Amino acid sequence: MTRCLLVDDDHAIRTLLLDYLQSFGFVVEALADGAALRRRLPAGGIDLLLLDLMLPDEHGLGLCQWAKQQQPALPVIMLTAQGDPLSRVLGLELGADDYLPKPFEPRELVARIKAVLRRGHVVYAAAASSPSLRFGGWTFDRLRQLLQAPDGTIVALSSSEYRLLSAFVDHPGQVLSRDRLLELSRTPGAAANDRAIDLAVSRLRGKLLNSGGAPLIRTVRGEGYRFEVPVEALR
Repeated sequence: MTRCLLVDDDHAIRTLLLDYLQSFGFVVEALADGAALRRRLPAGGIDLLLLDLMLPDEHGLGLCQWAKQQQPALPVIMLTAQGDPLSRVLGLELGADDYLPKPFEPRELVARIKAVLRRGHVVYAAAASSPSLRFGGWTFDRLRQLLQAPDGTIVALSSSEYRLLSAFVDHPGQVLSRDRLLELSRTPGAAANDRAIDLAVSRLRGKLLNSGGAPLIRTVRGEGYRFEVPVEALR
């Protein structure tokens, strides 16, 4: 049974979503502000967070970032009246797994929740089969979503970067087309086009700086991208 934590300052929306989601078998707990979220989340027992962007005491973007620091694997869907691209991109960059602008049909939210949970189960299953990996001096702890550089520095990854890196380490030495990378790593609500995946790969490359000079991710002109280094599972 999926346990959802809903944080929204609009009483009518909280009541509507609480009743609607419960009719689909979700267990829902509703809160009105960021302070309540900060008190509740550390207690655990939550499978998914539904987070409004505009709260009376704290901005949802900061709360999203904090929630992901507390529980990196917790799926977060942001609900907001701000549907502008900048807010959406910032939310996704800070770790949100999906972004649904208001007003929306409650049935669409149910579909988004199921999609996020389904994708999370696939990623978790892969991570559970090989939870820690090493490549080119880097260590990637997939269960804790931690990336450690060769010098021991911990490199922060957004949810989208985590899924993209997971796609590469699951297919080392293989050329992955942009369409395939989008299929393996795309966040619902994000722009699904070649430019989007090129930018995502560029950001990930920027974090995977290799002191030896050899790129870990190589562009294969006209075909896609290839993860260049062998990947070793750590036991």
